[in-house]
Amino acid sequence: MRIVLLGPPGAGKGTLAGLIKEEYGVLHVSTGDILRAEMKSGSDLGNEMKKYVESGALVPDEVVTRIVAKKLKELDLTQGIMFDGFPRTKQQAQDLDRILKELGFPIEATLFMEVDLPVIIQRLTGRRVCKDCGAVYHLTNMPSKKAGVCDSCGGQLYQRADDNEETIRNRMDVYMSNTAPVIDYYEDQGKLRRVDASQKTETVVKALSDILENSNG
Repeated sequence: MRIVLLGPPGAGKGTLAGLIKEEYGVLHVSTGDILRAEMKSGSDLGNEMKKYVESGALVPDEVVTRIVAKKLKELDLTQGIMFDGFPRTKQQAQDLDRILKELGFPIEATLFMEVDLPVIIQRLTGRRVCKDCGAVYHLTNMPSKKAGVCDSCGGQLYQRADDNEETIRNRMDVYMSNTAPVIDYYEDQGKLRRVDASQKTETVVKALSDILENSNG
């Protein structure tokens, strides 16, 4: 099973990626984690990327792809793989196809988690994060037992600075303008599967499971 997970901020990708990993035992490739690890390692590639990040510039597709390609060559792809946060552009999608074709493990399906903007705003403006352990809560969907206090470690809960309506709307505009060509790219290949991620988690999980079972033959 080799899949790409696409979805805007607030679609619940993190939660669902964890459930898919647990259910099917696939490798979970989170591009953000890979890029941070590469920068921390002090490698030539990591240092090259750090220069862009520290200057506030976008990291070129070519640099991101080289880091991902390096990671993929270290993994046992026979386990199956799920990409989360990559590809973000059509060029990255084309590069990923080329790399996986060379390795003999092409993408089988792309899951696009669709969510309406009002649902995303409700989810993200209600999100609260623990300052100490990073646990995530929601004021209405998953509140902590004691207001403002983490159930796990007793740390203080806070609202991320970018979890406000204006910023969320801007992030969505950027996301859709960048991701639309990626969605079209996989749709043209007949690999795109749309999932209504505005529903309850268990309903979304059931829909995803049905798609994955069919994709996996």
